[in-house]
Amino acid sequence: MINLHDIRYVRLGTANLEDARRYATEILGLEVAREANGAIYFRSDSRDHTLCYYEGDPRETTTAFEVTTAEELEHAAVLLESNEFSVTHGSRNDAEARHVHELIRFQDPSGNNIELVLRPHASGPRYFPSRDAGITGFSHIGLRTLDARRDEKFWTSLANARVSDRIGEAPLLRIDDVHHKIALFPSAFPGVQHINHQVESIDDVMRAYYFLRERGIKILFGPGRHPTSGAVFLYFQGPDGMTYEYSTGVSHISAEEEASHQPRQFPSVSSSYCVWGSKPDIPEFKS
Repeated sequence: MINLHDIRYVRLGTANLEDARRYATEILGLEVAREANGAIYFRSDSRDHTLCYYEGDPRETTTAFEVTTAEELEHAAVLLESNEFSVTHGSRNDAEARHVHELIRFQDPSGNNIELVLRPHASGPRYFPSRDAGITGFSHIGLRTLDARRDEKFWTSLANARVSDRIGEAPLLRIDDVHHKIALFPSAFPGVQHINHQVESIDDVMRAYYFLRERGIKILFGPGRHPTSGAVFLYFQGPDGMTYEYSTGVSHISAEEEASHQPRQFPSVSSSYCVWGSKPDIPEFKS
């Protein structure tokens, strides 16, 4: 089994790097870590970077997860190849560009680009946001899936993800005690569906709501509260059609609760996404 330690970063192609920079700093509230080779790296917490925009096709999205030992990385490569997944070992230049010691690349069964990284860099200086959005860190991603049951089996049998809850066919998957780090949403094509940053309080969610509205940023869903994780949320539109989310108060499933936890099945209706009555303007959330 592939032992995913944590989610690490997302890489996004963009047709306009300067627009992406302005959005990530002035709207999202991230800190520029560096610029190099046609890419801009952004911080949201103590990690070297959690988001990278680069000059490229916006349809090209990549999500990285950390493994903790060289043996685990090699085991992952062997396991994937034995299950007929094509695995590429990143070059030294690839590793240096990502500020990791080593990496492998593959695609999940739906064609989502995944990287497994070893010894990713942490940052000495603390995260200093470009605006006071209240961000405490990069937390999870939504991935599009062409077959939710098949992809759930991949993440839970070849990797160590566990199902916390399901909404229709969409599983919410945890790899530690946080309710979910990966969510799989049925779609007609692969790619990152949304990117979540945790914020400190409900006040930060509401401040963001008014801040974004005043600047003409399209609100896609919320403010609301998820009945699954209990998090208060706000989804909004980013560059190249990417969806970003702020949320706070996500639930945890402790080691003591792990053995007895039973995933709940929610119907595929809007109230399964929000108990406050907000309606999503997000295709994968619509019944």
